[in-house]
Amino acid sequence: MKRVFAFFVSLFIMFAANAADYRAVLVADIDSGRVLYQENANELNYPASLTKIMTLYLTFDALEHGRLHLDDYLIVSKYAADAQPVKLGLTAGSKIKVEDAIKAVAVHSANDVARVLAENLKGGKEGNFATLMTRVANEIGLEHTNFENSSGLPNDDHLSTARDIALLSMAVYKHFPQYWKYFGIKTWNYNGKTYTNGNRLLGTYPGCDGMKTGFTNKSKYSLVATAERGGYHLIAVVLGAENKDIRANAAAKMLNIGFKKLGVGGANYTEKTHTSAPTQSNPVVKYAVGDAKPVSYSGGNVGVQCGAFSSYESANKQAGHVYQVTGMTANVERNDAGLYRVRINGLSESAAQNIKSMAGASGIDCYTFH
Repeated sequence: MKRVFAFFVSLFIMFAANAADYRAVLVADIDSGRVLYQENANELNYPASLTKIMTLYLTFDALEHGRLHLDDYLIVSKYAADAQPVKLGLTAGSKIKVEDAIKAVAVHSANDVARVLAENLKGGKEGNFATLMTRVANEIGLEHTNFENSSGLPNDDHLSTARDIALLSMAVYKHFPQYWKYFGIKTWNYNGKTYTNGNRLLGTYPGCDGMKTGFTNKSKYSLVATAERGGYHLIAVVLGAENKDIRANAAAKMLNIGFKKLGVGGANYTEKTHTSAPTQSNPVVKYAVGDAKPVSYSGGNVGVQCGAFSSYESANKQAGHVYQVTGMTANVERNDAGLYRVRINGLSESAAQNIKSMAGASGIDCYTFH
């Protein structure tokens, strides 16, 4: 029955991937747990190496209770050494220090080291550790997660959701704050080799301090990204992005949306170019406006449309032009015909006419709608 369920999940994921350049997104306030924006956050997906957040959660628990120490050495089994890449390439019978193992998993996402931790924490067998992972996941509120291994390597029954991944990441932050620093390491040197964190937002998105990337052929590209600004600490989860650029851009947009809802200024994050938009059947994507503050108008039921375009890139460029001219943040909305409309919504009649006049004076063809 489990395999049949997984088969239908696989079918769903395959068809969902055709609808968007990512499968699920969510942004939430870490401290309060309040979800600020989400798409498909409760739908099952393959978590890939985001799984390792739970592996590290249990490692931190062992450290906290004295079952492990940072300067302990762990023995590498043949099973661990045989893990598929990405890995450190440890040889069977060798040893690795616990703190290096944590860094290898957090920074390099090493599958062999994830197995080393699993075997040393739970009776020498990764399967036993996976059972523990799932039990603890349920105990901390992850309702739709099942783990089959410590690394996130492909398994049809290894499933989670954006909501559950967010809850797990929050649990790490709240339960083991003393170890949070490992998720913000940009580069790590080990045995003469330098490893770089795959989280592009570290060092490029203001306030970003973590957390974890993931990829398999089935899961596509996923990312948990956290950032702190203006007294708020937010977490963004992106599952199933089509490439690394899209997952980084989508995570940055989620964080921007979250901070904006909380009244905190936007980020100076420059998107990388990609060929299609991270959209679904009828998404609303906010144009990133940097640190500038938008003009404030009283609300209403009137809108201004400033063009419709066949590509997201053209529409997003127009939204930027609209902001420069009017000071208003436009939405990029995809309609049923597949066109990307640039719209400013929720205006009073007078505000809509004012914006239309300003835009028109700069050569932007607009019309108002109700």
